[in-house]
Amino acid sequence: MHIPDGFLDAKTWMTATVAGAGAVSYSLRKSRLSLEPSKIPMVALIGAFVFAAQMINFPIAGATSGHFLGGAMTSILFGPWIGTIVMTAVLLVQAIVFQDGGVTVLGANILCTGFIGCFTGYGIYMLGMKMLKGRGRAAFTFLSAWMSIVAAASGVALLLALSGTFELATALKAMVGWHMLIGIGEGLITMLVTGYLMERSTIPAKGGLAAYENISRNGA
Repeated sequence: MHIPDGFLDAKTWMTATVAGAGAVSYSLRKSRLSLEPSKIPMVALIGAFVFAAQMINFPIAGATSGHFLGGAMTSILFGPWIGTIVMTAVLLVQAIVFQDGGVTVLGANILCTGFIGCFTGYGIYMLGMKMLKGRGRAAFTFLSAWMSIVAAASGVALLLALSGTFELATALKAMVGWHMLIGIGEGLITMLVTGYLMERSTIPAKGGLAAYENISRNGA
């Protein structure tokens, strides 16, 4: 759901740039507390997977494009702060090197695809784990990934409407409608990848929050 240059007016993309920069800056500070050196290769591997998956996109009538996001997946595995940083790095390379998504609207893409997507998915996942005491992990993983992509698409639709690019109803219908379908694939991929990694690595079954809590208790 990369927003191209020219789709947002100046006041909207400038505001989104400030908000996106603030989100990235704070995420960098928080990620220093939640990232173990031993997890760096895994974070890089997941980042490369997200980058490759996001390069496969297709146009959506009335708005921008649709594709796999990966924000919920990275956040469940490593926490939302690291998830936001991974998504930011992916979007930065795509915009500057591959012209996939505009440079002036990079902050808006980071805000929607990165920050909103990561924290929505992570919040729903952790709420489900607390409510069901760890049961139903696969179902809540699917739901969190599906909701993350719908929330990110809603953010894009709102920015397009605020800019006067499209009517809100048109943007929501195009973006959210299509991404509700794309979210099914997002949910299945996220469920399979996170399940596999949690079973075969040292990533806690409760996801990024458990890792952050363990590090905090150890005084990192």
